[in-house]
Amino acid sequence: MSRSTAPPAVSPPAGATSGDTAPGRGRRTGRSAELWMLIFAAVIVTAALVIVELNQGKGLTFHLAYYGGGYLLALTFAHLMIRKFAPYADPVLLPLVALLNGVGLVMIYRLDLAAAVKAAAAGQEAPTAQAPAQLLWTGVALLLFLGVLVIIRDHTVLAKYSYTLLLLGLVFLALPGVLPAKYSAVNGAQIWIKIPHLFSIQPSEFAKIALMIFTAAFLASKQNLLANAGKKIFGLVLPRARDLGPLLLALLICLAVLVRGNDLGTSLLIFGVLLMMIYVATSRVSWLLIGLIGFSGGAFVAYKLFAHVRVRVDIWLHPFADPQNTGYQLVQSLFGLGTGGIFGTGLGNGRPDLVPFASTDFISAALGEELGLVGLSAILVCYLLIGGRGLRAAIAVKDRFGSLLAGGLSFCLVFQMFIVVGGVTRLIPLTGLTTPFLSYGGSSLLANYIILALLIRISDSSRRPPAPRPVKKTPLLEAKTEMVPVAKADA
Repeated sequence: MSRSTAPPAVSPPAGATSGDTAPGRGRRTGRSAELWMLIFAAVIVTAALVIVELNQGKGLTFHLAYYGGGYLLALTFAHLMIRKFAPYADPVLLPLVALLNGVGLVMIYRLDLAAAVKAAAAGQEAPTAQAPAQLLWTGVALLLFLGVLVIIRDHTVLAKYSYTLLLLGLVFLALPGVLPAKYSAVNGAQIWIKIPHLFSIQPSEFAKIALMIFTAAFLASKQNLLANAGKKIFGLVLPRARDLGPLLLALLICLAVLVRGNDLGTSLLIFGVLLMMIYVATSRVSWLLIGLIGFSGGAFVAYKLFAHVRVRVDIWLHPFADPQNTGYQLVQSLFGLGTGGIFGTGLGNGRPDLVPFASTDFISAALGEELGLVGLSAILVCYLLIGGRGLRAAIAVKDRFGSLLAGGLSFCLVFQMFIVVGGVTRLIPLTGLTTPFLSYGGSSLLANYIILALLIRISDSSRRPPAPRPVKKTPLLEAKTEMVPVAKADA
C-alpha cells in the first residue's frame, strides 16, 4: 500500500525577496507600511492646503496637486533610500516627521496669506513670503538626512570622534560671540551667523547634537564609575570630580556661551537633556536631585543678573498687567487658544497673524487656534510617538553608546516640544525656542532631520536580526574516520 506525502516546501531562491523583506534575511522590515503611511501623510497635508485655499477665497488650481505630488515624491525618494541603506529601521519615524513638517508648511503658507492681506489693507508692499523658503529648507534637510544615512553606516563610529565633535561644537557655538553684532544679533540674542542677502544659521542647533554624542560616549565609558564610586553625604552619593570632570567642563562652557548670547532657552534644553542622560546611565535618583538643586540655583542667579529673564518671569506671572506692550504676545496667544476651543476655527478662518512671530516661536498657538484642542493634541501625540519609538530603539539596541544616544535624541525632541508649548500656554516662562519640524527656520529643520537620521540608523541596528554564524569546515585530511558496520542481507 502506498503512502502519500505532502510536497516539500520550496524556499525562494537566494536574493529573491518580497517588497517588505530585507534581502538575504527573510524577515519583514515594515517598509511597505512606511510607504503607505507616507502616502497618508501627503494626503493629509494636501487636504489641509486645499482647506486653507478654500477658506481664504482662493480658487483650486493645478499648483495644489503640484505641491502635494512634489512633497510625496520627495518623501518617496527618502523612503527608497531608507529601504536601501537602513532596511530594518523603525517604519513609523519618517511618516510622523513628514506629517509634522507638512502641517508646519501649510500653517506658514496660511500666515503668508494673512500677512499679504494685512499689507494690502494698509497700502503697503507685501512682506517676503516664508513658505517658499521653508519648502527649500525642507528639500535641503531631506538631502542632509539622506547624506547622514549614507555616510554613517554604523552609529558606533561616532563614539570614536566624540571629543573632535565636542571641540567643533564648542567652536561653532562660540563663533557668534566673536562676530560683530550685525552678523550675529537678532532681537537682542547674539546667537546667529548671518550671511547678508543669503541666509543665516543658528549654531546652537548643531552644537547640541555634538554635545549629546560626546555625552553618550563619555557616559558609556564611565558608566560603572559614575554608578558606584563617590562619597555618600546626607543619603546622596556625590560623584568624584575626576570622573565627571570633562563632561562638567564641556557643559559649563556651553552654558556660559549661551548665557552670554542671551540664549537661555537652549541652555535649559541642553541642561535637561544631559541630566536625563546621566540619570539613564547611572539609574541614580540622587543625580536628579543634584541637577534640580543646581538648576534652581542657576535660575535664581539668572533672575537676579539678567533683566530679560526678569521680564519673561514677570510676563509669565502677570501677562495682563501690560497687555499692549510686554505681555502682548502671550496675551494674544492665550486669546487665540481660547478662540479655537475644542475643534478650532478651521484652517484659514482664524486670526493667528495677530500673534507676533506666529510662524516661529508661536506656531503651536496658531495651530491651536485653527485646529482647536483636538488638533493640537493630535500634534502633541505625534511628538510623543516619535519619542516613544526612539526610546524603544534605545532599549533594544545592543551597545551602551547607541542606547544613551537614542535616549538623548528622543528626549531632546520631546523636551523641546514641552518647553515651547509650556511657554505658549503659560505653564512655564517663554524661552524663545522653536517647535521641531513645525516652526519656520532652516537651522532648526536641518538639525532635527540630522536627529531623525541618527534615530533611524540606531533603530535599524536595534531591529536587525543577528547574522548567522559561519560554519567552520574541517579540512579533509584532518577529518576523523569512523567504521560503520554493514548489516548482512537475509538469505
